[in-house]
Amino acid sequence: MSMTASHHDLDLDALEVLSAGAHSVARSAVVTCQAITGSVALATCNRFELYLDVDERNGRLTDLAADHAAQEIAGLVAAESGVSLAEALSAFTVRTGADAVGHLFDVAAGLDSMVLGEREIAGQVRRALATAHDDGTTSAPLERAFQHASRTSKGVAARTQLGADGRSVVSVALDLAEPSVPPWRAARAVIVGTGAYAGASVAALRARGCTDVRVWSSSGRAEAFAASHDVLVAHDLVDALSDADVVVSCSGTSPRGDGAAYLVHAAAVVQARARAASSAGDVPGARGLVLLDLALHRDVDPAVADEDDVLLLDLAAVRANVPSETSERVRSARAMTAGAATAFVEGERLRGADGAIVRIRERIEDELEAEIARSRRTFSTDADRAAHERSLRRFAGALMHRAISRVRASVLAGADPATVDVDVVLEQLAR
Repeated sequence: MSMTASHHDLDLDALEVLSAGAHSVARSAVVTCQAITGSVALATCNRFELYLDVDERNGRLTDLAADHAAQEIAGLVAAESGVSLAEALSAFTVRTGADAVGHLFDVAAGLDSMVLGEREIAGQVRRALATAHDDGTTSAPLERAFQHASRTSKGVAARTQLGADGRSVVSVALDLAEPSVPPWRAARAVIVGTGAYAGASVAALRARGCTDVRVWSSSGRAEAFAASHDVLVAHDLVDALSDADVVVSCSGTSPRGDGAAYLVHAAAVVQARARAASSAGDVPGARGLVLLDLALHRDVDPAVADEDDVLLLDLAAVRANVPSETSERVRSARAMTAGAATAFVEGERLRGADGAIVRIRERIEDELEAEIARSRRTFSTDADRAAHERSLRRFAGALMHRAISRVRASVLAGADPATVDVDVVLEQLAR
């Protein structure tokens, strides 16, 4: 099952509050609720989702079990975020079974994103699974679902060209910034943070011709990021801001636990603007500054927007300016994810039939060997015995195929594999 809170139903401020402690919720879920045997948290700039492996009864997740799991998760979310239990419950869309799988496949392919077809979400889905794996909260069914969703996402991108034009949250934000910055080849950019969008921001800036890119991080990871992305390290934020034309802030961190509300304070921007003016010969407004705050948990103090020659654009501005995607590519992509999700769900159901299929194979093979042994006493020549044995094996093979097909069809129709009676299946085929 899955629980989703996203930009479709919530404003970004509400989503920011709700997603506090997303990964701790995922870890706590498998500890506090016995029915939950696995969990994966997917927290991005515009969604907070939990995918849960919940104990099933008779091969099906009952409504009661799903409701209980949703109540447990809502309680954890409420405790972490400070909202009421009722608010937490109402914020999530709960999906079970094939609906949950289909949603995951759509998410991984960028079909549920703020910018349709964005490719960053595919990496975020993979990292969500890796984090759950490292935390020990995932499960075999969740691993399979996420891996299949990632493979389907690659297929969608290759076959439909959805997202081929490079549209993403980052690219839309840079498009909005472009009229307010110097030509990209002359622009100076600063990346704040090393989160999910930092690498995509470097790539998007370079694609536009911006080569002067620096990274600053409060976590101490700037050096490693700079080395892996071939950019420079900004050791002092105020100095970096004073020399920048555009700042892309995408820390990807949860709300700061040190009492600081923002990574980029208004005071730091004011000080940086003063230094920039001084460097320009005390000419006010000689060079403006564009700040793109792409973090769900806001990195930039909204008060900086009151400063002269400072333009602040956040996720709400991006959402309001998202370009449309061609309907044919979207239809093709949705058809692919729907087909892949259906095949995955059927495959998972058939996994449950393995035990019944083994019992059928063993029963038919035992009966076959017994009949072959009896027939050896009936026929007088080796040739006759060999011919009869070949006939018996052909018949047993056909019977086994029909029996296995009957079991699989029954399981796909909703039957509990544990209740399959081998005698009944074989008797039905004999009629």
